[in-house]
Amino acid sequence: MSAAPLVGYNSSSSEDEAESPAGDQVRPGAGASLRGQTLLPSERLPVPDSVLSMFPDSEEGPEDNSARHGGRVRTFPHERGNWATHVYMPYEAGEDFLDLLDMLLPHAQTHVPRLVRTEEFHLSLSQSVVLRHHWIVPFVQSLKDRVASCQRFFFTANRVKIYTNQEKTRTFVGLEVTSGHAQFLNLISEVDRVMEEFDLTTFYQEPSFHVSLAWCVGDARVQLEGQCLQELQEIVDEFEDSELLLRVHAEQIRCKSGNKFFSLPLK
Repeated sequence: MSAAPLVGYNSSSSEDEAESPAGDQVRPGAGASLRGQTLLPSERLPVPDSVLSMFPDSEEGPEDNSARHGGRVRTFPHERGNWATHVYMPYEAGEDFLDLLDMLLPHAQTHVPRLVRTEEFHLSLSQSVVLRHHWIVPFVQSLKDRVASCQRFFFTANRVKIYTNQEKTRTFVGLEVTSGHAQFLNLISEVDRVMEEFDLTTFYQEPSFHVSLAWCVGDARVQLEGQCLQELQEIVDEFEDSELLLRVHAEQIRCKSGNKFFSLPLK
C-alpha cells in the first residue's frame, strides 16, 4: 500500500451460445443429429440442470457479485480454476478495541460519509495473487514449512494512517505498526520465498504494516489527511489504556484461497 498503496469467480463460456449460420440451423424437433451427420460444436444441445447438478465443480470459486461487497471491483478477472489467495495475520478485536473504533469512525465520517467499518481485522503479509486449484495444498504446505521457524512476538499498531490500493479505487483508514516491524519483515521474507517458488508476485519493497479499520470506494486522501488525520490520532492517543489495548501477541498467520481458510501457527 502506499500512503500509500495497500495490499488486495464465475465466468461462463459463450462457445455453446454462438449463433450458427442461418442455413445450418437444426429444425426444432429434428433431434440431436441429422441422418448421417454429426452436430457441430455450436449446435450441441444444452445439458439439463438435473444432470449438471450431479457433477459439482470442486474447482469453482464463489461467484463474484460486486453488490455483495459495496461495489468493490476485482483487480484481476476471475477464470475457472483460479483462486484469489491472500496471506495475512489475524487481528483479534476485543470489546475495548471496538469501543475505540466507535469513536474513530463517526469522526472520520464527518469528513467522508461513505466510509464503512471493516468487517474483519488483519495485517496483510502478501498481495492478492491467483492460484490454480491444484496448487493450493502444496502452496499452503510450503508456507507452513517456511513460517514454522518464525517466533511468536508482540507488536503495537497505534499510528493512524491513510492508505489507498494501487489502483486508487479504494481508500482505507488504518493503524500502522510502530513496534514489531522487524519481526514482520522476517515473516514477509519467508512468505516471499513461497511466492517466488510458485512464480507469484512478492510483497511491497517498503511495506507499511497496518490494520485497516474502515474503507470507502474512491480516492479520499484529500479529505482524510491533514486536519482529520490529526484529530483521529488524538482520539487514539487519549483513549484510556490505548498503549496496552493496541499491543497484540502474534501467534499465527492465515492463508485465504477462494473460500478456503488455513491457520499456520508460529513457533
